[in-house]
Amino acid sequence: MTAAGMAGLGLAGALGGLLAAAIALPAVGGAGLAVKQVATTFTDLPPAPHEVPLAQHTRLLDSRGRQFAQFYFQNRTTVPLAKVAPVMRQAIVAIEDARFYEHAGLDVRGTLRALITNTQAGGIRQGGSSLTQQLVKNILVEAAESEQERRQARAPSVRRKISELRYALALEKKYSKDQILERYLNITYFGAGAFGVEAAARRFFSTSADRLTLGQAATLSGAVRRPYETDPALGPERRQRLRERRDLVLERMARLGQITWATAAAERSRPLGIRLRPEPGGCYESTSPFFCLYVQKELLANPAFGHTRAERQRRLMHGGIVLRTTLDPKAQRAAEKAISASVSPEDSQVAAEAMIEPGTGMIRAMAASKRYGRNPGNTKHGTHTTYNLPADVAHGGGQGLQAGSTFKAFTLATALSEGWRFDEGFDTPGSFVPGDGYRDCRGNGVNDPGTVIHNASGEGEGGPHSISTGTWMSVNIFYMMLEQKVGLCDVVKTARKLGIKRADGTSLREVPTFTLGVNEVDPVTVAAAFAAFGARGRYCRPIAILEIVEPDGRSTRIPPSCTQAIDPDVADAVSWVLSGVFDKGTMRGQGIDRDAAGKTGTNNGYTSAWFAGYTPDLAAAVSLGDIRGSYKYPLRGVTIGGVQYGSVQGASLPGPIWVTSMSDALRDTPPTSFRAPNKSRFGGGHTPGLEQAEEERGRGGDRDGRGDRDGRGRGDDDRGEFDALDGRDGQSERGERGEQGERGERGARHARGPRAHRPDRARSRPDRHPRADRPRRQHRNQARPRHRGARSDADNHYARLLDHWLQNHPRHPH
Repeated sequence: MTAAGMAGLGLAGALGGLLAAAIALPAVGGAGLAVKQVATTFTDLPPAPHEVPLAQHTRLLDSRGRQFAQFYFQNRTTVPLAKVAPVMRQAIVAIEDARFYEHAGLDVRGTLRALITNTQAGGIRQGGSSLTQQLVKNILVEAAESEQERRQARAPSVRRKISELRYALALEKKYSKDQILERYLNITYFGAGAFGVEAAARRFFSTSADRLTLGQAATLSGAVRRPYETDPALGPERRQRLRERRDLVLERMARLGQITWATAAAERSRPLGIRLRPEPGGCYESTSPFFCLYVQKELLANPAFGHTRAERQRRLMHGGIVLRTTLDPKAQRAAEKAISASVSPEDSQVAAEAMIEPGTGMIRAMAASKRYGRNPGNTKHGTHTTYNLPADVAHGGGQGLQAGSTFKAFTLATALSEGWRFDEGFDTPGSFVPGDGYRDCRGNGVNDPGTVIHNASGEGEGGPHSISTGTWMSVNIFYMMLEQKVGLCDVVKTARKLGIKRADGTSLREVPTFTLGVNEVDPVTVAAAFAAFGARGRYCRPIAILEIVEPDGRSTRIPPSCTQAIDPDVADAVSWVLSGVFDKGTMRGQGIDRDAAGKTGTNNGYTSAWFAGYTPDLAAAVSLGDIRGSYKYPLRGVTIGGVQYGSVQGASLPGPIWVTSMSDALRDTPPTSFRAPNKSRFGGGHTPGLEQAEEERGRGGDRDGRGDRDGRGRGDDDRGEFDALDGRDGQSERGERGEQGERGERGARHARGPRAHRPDRARSRPDRHPRADRPRRQHRNQARPRHRGARSDADNHYARLLDHWLQNHPRHPH
């Protein structure tokens, strides 16, 4: 037929359709058009309806291009007509609009057939809409901005039918038949949550649209008319209706000569063959849920992805974009495996880890011991959590945990930048009062003469330490005094340059015990800060999204955001000192067979434990605390992962998790060495009495405290770290203060004998000085655990070492 003939037929069909609709519904038709208006109605056509981009999947890909999560408002993936099996095209046209390629938007015969049926029934019982008219209705529904507009687009009225028909004629002028069919197949709802033929093929049969068989194509085509009544996910009754619709399509194809009657009969004898494939959406169904949640929150909060949150939300749920992320599946598996081997989802204590690449800020892994999602009955505590445990509040996390002695790294970096040398130090007293010399960055004095800082075991004995030995032994009083000498504000500024901020987004607490890690932070933040040391002082903001690929193939790369936070020579010197933590300090005996540096952290009262460390290739931070409230439930007398602990320190659980995960994550990465420090700038220095003190300490025996609970060298603690004891107890979960500690003292006193003198422990003002590390309390708790059932071989070993040391080091009154 010629184009002119088709146009004439289309106009005749349009007129017939209008009259048919008016007769079919006389009650509504009374408000319709007069015959003399018909010509104007169908010659002055409106523009084709405005088509909004169809809602599609947003896909998240890892660094190897593999999908690990997706978001969608409607489960849809648009495909070109060439990627739809020809039999599917035949089937949908056969059942929905057999004369689709013959008319110009209105099937007159179909409309008249519907007219007769509807007249006899006294209402609309059969549709006469062409495939193009159906497309118009779907376009109007998709473009609707309110529920009222959506109802109007579906209303069974003559007025809607007339408007729909006019738009259909306009569409036929704008697009070719194949273009109309392609749009129809991508917009149509097939049931079971599947929009478009590609999603339907995957949902119903776990296949793709270009691989559909005759039986599968007939099934999907039959579902279009009544998708809710034939939804195969809703039970056997709906599946039976779907089978009846499939058989109807096969019969229709045979009548049209598209298939033989024998073929139709053979297909009808077969079962449906439904293989429902779940189409998970959102982070609950992701294989890397914590990383997924970080990406989601980053996209929704960052103006770079849209001017308003609503715009960003629509882009995420509707945009059909592909987000190429920094997630390294190997590092992710390594972190998950290391955590699951040590901490169980059933434990109330939770471990979390973040891995970041130095020099780029790329987040390579985010893992936690809890599973992501809601607990049965939405209970607060269980095997699942809805918090992004490795991240801050802005990225779905909680309030964070006090970082403990990991913050000493920032004081160390400040001291080295101000000219201190590796062997330079001073004598430390047995107790210390931060009564003067501390000012915040606004110039206000933040001294606290009411607080007395004691050595970890309250022994009243100090000694000489250099910045090297003070770091390796993690001596709190030394670092309190070092912070005083270099300036509290300078230390805070260093931490800020390295990206340190509180997990809850509030201002950092600039108090004397800042260096002891009283601020609550998250593993991503800490890992990024330590990664800067591995990158020779180059700090990069944590980044999870590398590239955004639009549906049309256009892409936008997201570059790293980096600054030179500290001098490269200073960073090299920090790495040299922190490397000694593995062979001379609190992590002695635990390493990864390549250059590595790090710092343990054990908070006052054992409220949390940390390890943060790095190589030039990868950095990671591991935190551990009780999800019910770290201050209410300290890490003492606990069973974690089936292992009993008298107390948990940074080197007894977070440290081994770090070692295992980093070893696995870097297994195939050639080792990279740290840059040797500038000895002319940082070497040398002198600490009066240090050599003699070291000799005396050496005679005290091996004090690294390593146990062997599970063959991995557990049992180390942050030996030599001291407490900031201020006499308070029972603080709130988010309070700035740790728990004071008369708890756990009884056993330690018994172990070391009577005291010559014990200074009073004054109360501090709760709004001024949060307490931090009390790692030496580990010695007491391990020597005499409060829960005898939690005592291990390492506890007994440590008690014997402590008794031996006490016999060789008598107390001196002070």
